[in-house]
Amino acid sequence: MNLPPMFTLLRVFMLALGILGTASARSADLGPVRTQEHMIQVRVLAQGLDHPWSLAFLPDGRMLVTEREGRLRIVRNGKLEAKPVSGLPDIAPTGQGGLLDVVAHPRHAQNGWIYLSYSARGPGGAGTEVIRARLVQDRLEEVTTIFRMQPKVGGGRHFGSRLVFDRQGLLYITLGDRGDQDRAQNMDEHIGKIVRLHDDGRIPADNPFRTQAGAKPEIFSLGNRNVQGAALHPATGELWAHEHGPQGGDELNIIRAGSNYGWPVVTHGRNYGTGTRIGEGTSKAGMAPPIHYWVPSIAPSGMTFYTGDKFSRWRGDLLIGALRDQMLVRLQLDGEKIVKEERLLRGTLGRIRDVRQGPDGYIYVLTDESNGMLARLEPADR
Repeated sequence: MNLPPMFTLLRVFMLALGILGTASARSADLGPVRTQEHMIQVRVLAQGLDHPWSLAFLPDGRMLVTEREGRLRIVRNGKLEAKPVSGLPDIAPTGQGGLLDVVAHPRHAQNGWIYLSYSARGPGGAGTEVIRARLVQDRLEEVTTIFRMQPKVGGGRHFGSRLVFDRQGLLYITLGDRGDQDRAQNMDEHIGKIVRLHDDGRIPADNPFRTQAGAKPEIFSLGNRNVQGAALHPATGELWAHEHGPQGGDELNIIRAGSNYGWPVVTHGRNYGTGTRIGEGTSKAGMAPPIHYWVPSIAPSGMTFYTGDKFSRWRGDLLIGALRDQMLVRLQLDGEKIVKEERLLRGTLGRIRDVRQGPDGYIYVLTDESNGMLARLEPADR
């Protein structure tokens, strides 16, 4: 339906002010909500966000929130500032693309760097790119592009794209297959890979394919369909990541140097609509199996290991946002084995796009809606 221009402008204005709501249950704090281990209270901090995608915490207490349409927002003292950050690069908000992840450098207090991933136009279409910049008041300065996905391709699917720093200060960038699944096995392309870089874009000397002829030296792993959640394990320091499967077959993987995660040669998913088999089955020698998978899909997005003290009985668990069924998934771990899965807040908030543990030990979530929210989970049983 085509809306009159004046109506469209009014709607955009109302969204910007957080006036336009969704269901009435989402317009106020919620709870207490019973889970297996805790009673939780959901505290709504901000509404009116336009498809928020990622959340980052700065040492001075501010929070940064990305909106997929291309805006970076600041939350200061628990309040969403009306004016978006200026100085962002040209962003292509096409399909699932747009302004995506945001992270602060591990030494942000000393160097001031933040990193943003987004879909950018280029010869052949669009692809994921990453910048670093300094946030000065409400403007980005010293903006530098440190990664450009090659090649750029058409279509609006599967851009990735989470950013994670490891304990050595190396940056992992998760990418998608851009809807062209067979290219996830091509070593001369970034499509369907996870890459690893120094914080300024240089290539680490010990990257697993750096000396392999015909391979892009940035590549750390391959055979990844669309990785939209990644986090470091708090004990081992290894990168864990989940990726969307097709019709079923979402995966949770431990990302190790040089590993091939199989897409599309092996998968627990099926072709959309027909349900026919993809590739050669669910396993193959030389391809790393997932440590956990979901059939049917939960459409995972965002994840964090919980290490805080506010939810003591969740300590060490993995929390994953889920777009399908609008829920938060809690996985209890025993080493690298999943021993329990709990599904929380089903249909309560909306499509959960990101989940993060804050420096205060509370859990923060973003909902992927046109009137998206930033909410904080607090214990209600203390």
